[in-house]
Amino acid sequence: MKTLALLLAPGFEEVEAVTPLDFLRRAGIKVVSLGIGGREVKGAHDITLYADADIKNMKGSFDGVVIPGGMPGASNIAASAEADALIRELFSAGKLVAAICASPAVVLAPKGLLKGKKATCYPGFEKDLQNGGADYSGNRVVRDGSLITSRGPGTAAEFAFEVISYLEGPEAAKPIIEGTLQK
Repeated sequence: MKTLALLLAPGFEEVEAVTPLDFLRRAGIKVVSLGIGGREVKGAHDITLYADADIKNMKGSFDGVVIPGGMPGASNIAASAEADALIRELFSAGKLVAAICASPAVVLAPKGLLKGKKATCYPGFEKDLQNGGADYSGNRVVRDGSLITSRGPGTAAEFAFEVISYLEGPEAAKPIIEGTLQK
């Protein structure tokens, strides 16, 4: 069974965290939510989630990481030494790094992880993405090798389906798409 880390930092965009978490688990993928700054994490719209573990106490290995956006959530992830170490480790091992909304531009681009990669982000962050060396695309979801990026809350389902397809194949996403009445 594939295992992913999903990062939750104060100010995360709730739709971008809960939708992938839900859909990935429906697909049989183990997702471990990791709280930055503790297990109780308040989102950008005052919805509090309880992470499975505090990132400082994480155990085990992961096949990839999902990085929700939102502000200041993306900035808080970018500022976390533990999140940085995890993201860099997975990226350098060629494992999945999936980021949505502001996170491609705020978390990944400054680390140099998007250099020469095709990526997308939330509108208004395109220059940050490009300054990090990315080839910006306006597509809703972009996959470049083991990197998946997406635009924002309205693309969270498509983002989750791309992650499922990457890890388990397109057929694994089909029943989730149909069962949740997606287009």
